[in-house]
Amino acid sequence: MTDASAKDDNPLRQNLPRARVPDPCAIVLFGATGDLTHRKLAPALFHLASQGHMPADYAIVGFARRDWTDDRFRSELKTTLAKDSGPDFEHAWKRIEPHVAFSSGQFDDPAAYFDLKRKLEQLDSSHGTMGNRLFYLAVAPEFFSMIVENLGRAGLIHSSQKETPWSRVVIEKPFGHDLESARELNRDVAAVLDESQVYRIDHYLGKETVQNIQALRFGNAIFEPIWNRLHVSSVQITVAEEVGMAGGRGSYYDKSGAIRDMLQNHMMQLLCLVAMEPPANLGGDAVRNEKVKVLDSLPKWTAEDVAKYTVRARYTKGSIQGAEAPGYLEEKGVAANSKTDTYVAMRLTLENWRWAGVPFYFRTGKRLPKRASEIAIQFREPPARLFEHDSEGSGGANLLVLRIQPNEGASLAFLAKVPGSRRRLQEVRMDFRYGTAFAVPTPEAYERLLLDVMLGDPSLFTRTDAVESAWRFVDVILDAWSDPKFPIYEYTSGTWGPEEADQLLARDGARWRRL
Repeated sequence: MTDASAKDDNPLRQNLPRARVPDPCAIVLFGATGDLTHRKLAPALFHLASQGHMPADYAIVGFARRDWTDDRFRSELKTTLAKDSGPDFEHAWKRIEPHVAFSSGQFDDPAAYFDLKRKLEQLDSSHGTMGNRLFYLAVAPEFFSMIVENLGRAGLIHSSQKETPWSRVVIEKPFGHDLESARELNRDVAAVLDESQVYRIDHYLGKETVQNIQALRFGNAIFEPIWNRLHVSSVQITVAEEVGMAGGRGSYYDKSGAIRDMLQNHMMQLLCLVAMEPPANLGGDAVRNEKVKVLDSLPKWTAEDVAKYTVRARYTKGSIQGAEAPGYLEEKGVAANSKTDTYVAMRLTLENWRWAGVPFYFRTGKRLPKRASEIAIQFREPPARLFEHDSEGSGGANLLVLRIQPNEGASLAFLAKVPGSRRRLQEVRMDFRYGTAFAVPTPEAYERLLLDVMLGDPSLFTRTDAVESAWRFVDVILDAWSDPKFPIYEYTSGTWGPEEADQLLARDGARWRRL
């Protein structure tokens, strides 16, 4: 072993629970020169290593098409990581640098995978990685099947029947473009990997505030008894973005749209966490079994239902916080005749015992007034009104709001008596914020997810049946929207969407929350 990995002298690691320290392993980043690696993965691995959460013996191996050496890759990573690091960066980097290596090759070149195999075997010897492999596919979706197939042909995937050494593959979204493409990709992956070796990643599930949904529900006896149709009148899930097609993203987004980019994955997973039954334990299969049951209870819509319960729209020219914003059709890379949705609103009810009849409202869009993601659970009002209510500010009472971003936390709004002789009630709030409640910083989502892959914990990753169940529901919407007669509405940049989205809730006597 190298001196850097010969002994575990990191004092931070000595205080960690033994069960949370991963096995020695090599982490191979496919697409190592790309944006995701430098913006998210490299900082996450750097923080894990500098905070003592990596195993004592590990290697980080970049794999990409550029003809780089180990030293060149290290130099590029150092430049990236130094931008947002503190005064102790140099000391931390010196500890991590010897663990970084690079292997060059084309994704479709079988010989490059045998070169990678030799590199990893050398690292097993020099860095004590013991043959354990984590392959992260930070590449475009068209390369997923190709890379998995070549990993198998080169003998880089160990049998899932062996406890050690292990092989795990992380696959980024989008996992398919529709149900058929998702099934095809699942078949390609299953030809090489066992389901236990596949980690389909959704970074939303790594956010502390998303994980806190389970903690709030199943860790507090005051919530679960009223978490059902008898006490909840509606649920709103909102994911709003200020940005448009920044960074030349228009050409990618125009093939995706809001429904594929956000609703099919992120928002469906949020729905699962809100609506799932209590799992027997927090193990990977127990949690994921309950999530799949939620997705299987999604309504079986017809084209008429899609027309009644969904609204799609795209933004037009406007302004956000005083800055002029172009319309979607004016964005670079967007087709002039595009019918792509940049906004989706939807109302659905789940076909199960717990939630029968309770409307779940979804909205997500680009160029909205602010960036905000939240889940709002509206509880029913008391059966009789005994007190006077203030005309102002009482409409949001009996409401639990889970803020995913920004201002991460939760708030509970209820009614309290205003001091004085009158029996008058006014809305008040109890507020919890991650930033002030805990003395430790909230880790980035990718840190938690990468650590879970190394630990072999799949509970925050999506299983094959969940992927296909979500696509099965969304496919019906996409088929209905493909009709040229199906309307695509417009909304001005900097507003909260088209009027038709407001009308979707107005039919129930409801309205969207003001964020």
